[in-house]
Amino acid sequence: MSSGGRFDFDDGGWYCGGWDQGKAHGRGVCTGPQTQGEYAGAWSHGFELLGVYSWPNGGSYKGTWAQGKRHGVGVETKACWEYRGEWTQGLKGRYGQLESTTSGARYEGTWSNGLQDGYGTETYSDGESDRCLDSVVANPCVKMTWHCHLGICLCHQGRKHPLME
Repeated sequence: MSSGGRFDFDDGGWYCGGWDQGKAHGRGVCTGPQTQGEYAGAWSHGFELLGVYSWPNGGSYKGTWAQGKRHGVGVETKACWEYRGEWTQGLKGRYGQLESTTSGARYEGTWSNGLQDGYGTETYSDGESDRCLDSVVANPCVKMTWHCHLGICLCHQGRKHPLME
């Protein structure tokens, strides 16, 4: 049997929405401790299912969830970048695109454990792009080779990758 209502947590957060057998179910809104973020969307037996999580700093995640973690397909937006793609147990997973909202620099390709890893395409703010195979990116325009593994991208001169700046 479903019902609706509000519950106030001891940490200052609250949930308002549908309930089933004592768990959030259906549509609802939940805030974190001291309202440090808010999730609004669909719930299934106490877990987020499909919705939007918003942080106080303006960042957000819009997408699917499983067992309390981002899982499936979603878009995460932060102050300087946006990631669109797949998520696996809370981490960026398999395939997606990370783009700087300030410079236009972009990586589109494979991910492992939440980090750039494997094959993809780097596009820099000047529009030049490179293919990344076996986690090595060569940019003939600026004569630098980017080595990307587990999300750490450095060139042979020690310069940080444009998406990491």
